Amino acid sequence: MITILLATMVVVPMLYEWWVSMRNERELRAQGAVEPSGDVYDLMQVIYPASFLAIIFESAQRDPSRDMLLAAGFTTFVGAKILKYWAISTLGVRWTFRVLVPPASPLVTGGPYRIVRHPNYVAVLGELLGAALIAHAVVAGPVAVLVFGVLIVLRIRVEERALGVERERAQ
Repeated sequence: MITILLATMVVVPMLYEWWVSMRNERELRAQGAVEPSGDVYDLMQVIYPASFLAIIFESAQRDPSRDMLLAAGFTTFVGAKILKYWAISTLGVRWTFRVLVPPASPLVTGGPYRIVRHPNYVAVLGELLGAALIAHAVVAGPVAVLVFGVLIVLRIRVEERALGVERERAQ
């Protein structure tokens, strides 16, 4: 039962986020947004869902109990989703799975961006950690957080470079 609940908690929002990202991507491209070279998106689009699948698979193997680990995982996952949707709301059309920077766009500094520079990525790691705790995924969880964490570091470099280029053009 916990595994089915976990799979639903992961898949339903992921599909919604994919839809929002695709809608926003079309709008940004229509505004002339460009995608920088060197992005790790191709890896991210495979590893992100694969990480959750591995966690869900481990959950099915372990049949996790209803305990404090599950409660901590649920709290972490929900908190991560709240942060992520706050970031999505703050960015509006500028939120996508891809790095797309419209011409002369200002750096976003409101919402959660006042507190942390990349709240969406903090949230993504929170989602993975929360799912791993719910699942009691002692193997897939740490591996997923570590591997996706490395991809996030690489992705942040691409974003920072793209935003720096756009900031220089705007000045």
